[in-house]
Amino acid sequence: MSRSPRIAFLASTAANAQQALATLVERHGQCRPEEAEILCALGGDGFMLQTLHRHGGLGKPVYGMKLGTVGFLMNHYHEDDLLERLAAAEPTTLRPLEMVAQTESGTSIGSLAYNEVSLLRQTRQAAHIRIGLNGQTRLDELICDGVMVATPAGSTAYNFSAHGPILPLGSNTIALTPIAAFRPRRWRGAILKADTEVRFEVLDPYKRPVSVTADSHETRDVVEVVIRESETRTVTLLFDPEHNLEERILSEQFVV
Repeated sequence: MSRSPRIAFLASTAANAQQALATLVERHGQCRPEEAEILCALGGDGFMLQTLHRHGGLGKPVYGMKLGTVGFLMNHYHEDDLLERLAAAEPTTLRPLEMVAQTESGTSIGSLAYNEVSLLRQTRQAAHIRIGLNGQTRLDELICDGVMVATPAGSTAYNFSAHGPILPLGSNTIALTPIAAFRPRRWRGAILKADTEVRFEVLDPYKRPVSVTADSHETRDVVEVVIRESETRTVTLLFDPEHNLEERILSEQFVV
């Protein structure tokens, strides 16, 4: 770049992130997110997701630096050579899931998820959930602690902990993964085309209440949840060439 880009530095509330924020603003100045060319997120993956939810609609690329406990979506933190790193960074485009949930009270609630949408039982009673794909019932009754739909970027997170598959970026797929399935006991989930509409119907929601969480946004007492990949919303993350997200997702499949 012939000139320094306009950067909006955003930081989590953690002390080290706030210290880094002060240092970087002193060196490079500060812009409002609406006026910036690049957003620089300082924190962990949770703060990166918060940044995408809060500012993803601006269409600005986001470069994250790890100052938290988990940083799969972040680059390593260094105070020096930031401008050179931004100039050499490689873009990765993510497309979130769109979720629409219907609650017992008749309220309709929508949200985006860049990692996953997960349904979880609210009480000691196991959830009973019917699963439909593109308008066709595929599983009449899943008895479980929960079930989720994960994006490729989110497939290494909660999805992988629940024994779901790791999905390569650019594979145009999503993961449908049960959480502690009791019946059918041997069902391990499915890998679906990204444009599949997934519909969850909660059976007996009064006796067996279920909540849904899109990344960190929770809605309780749902009776139906519809999930599909967004057709209009995308976000761009920037990664150092030696630390790009595609390589990290691939490497996760060979961790023993």
